[in-house]
Amino acid sequence: MSIAYLGLESLRQIKNARAMIFTLAVPLVMLFAFGGTFGGNGQFDSVTKLPWIVVTTIQVAGYGGMMAALSQAFNIVTERSIGWNRQLRITPLSGTGYLLSKLITAMLMGLVSILVIFSVSGILYHSDLPFMNWLMAGLGLWCGVIPFALIGILIGQFAKPEYAQPLFMAVFMGMAVLGGLWIPLQIFPAWVADVAQVVPSYWLNRIGQMGAHVSGDILTPAVVLLGWTLVLGLFIVWRYRRDAARS
Repeated sequence: MSIAYLGLESLRQIKNARAMIFTLAVPLVMLFAFGGTFGGNGQFDSVTKLPWIVVTTIQVAGYGGMMAALSQAFNIVTERSIGWNRQLRITPLSGTGYLLSKLITAMLMGLVSILVIFSVSGILYHSDLPFMNWLMAGLGLWCGVIPFALIGILIGQFAKPEYAQPLFMAVFMGMAVLGGLWIPLQIFPAWVADVAQVVPSYWLNRIGQMGAHVSGDILTPAVVLLGWTLVLGLFIVWRYRRDAARS
């Protein structure tokens, strides 16, 4: 039952053209805007020592993957508002299966976004970064999306329909800024960079850059992202059991 539901849920998300456009349009516009400025000029970022177009692509792909994962919140809010989640509880689908299906679907949507951004960047701007480096950067970003998929599920479990959009935008915008996915953190006061190292979006960006280098201390971002994953997972399970007990 869980596998069948996962397949149906994934197919429904992929066929949802409106959601796909929402999660891809903004990152692609950002890639065109920034890539047109920095692409193909051979300049390197003084901090990461990577070509500017590579840094830009990783930031935009992280932005797109984060948006795709977080956007699952709207599906859960809708399902809760119409009572669909209560109906599922009387089927053979387990609570674990339901939550895992949401997580895997969010990860699938994040993967699609990352692959599209990487592919478009490669076609338009022809970075000479080796394929293996791109592969490791993409894998790092995809793994780094896990906490955002869980944040999306958590928002969906708590938010009412009228508050879902503002809450999503507040979380998404805050994470994007603190993660350096829009504006380099170097232009902010030092304390902002210190705070940023607590949030998962900062390490999402860093783990993508480490993948592009195929080097770096992977332990620190892995520990931070794993910590977020465990804490969020516990909150999600607690909230789901509480909702199940009420219904």
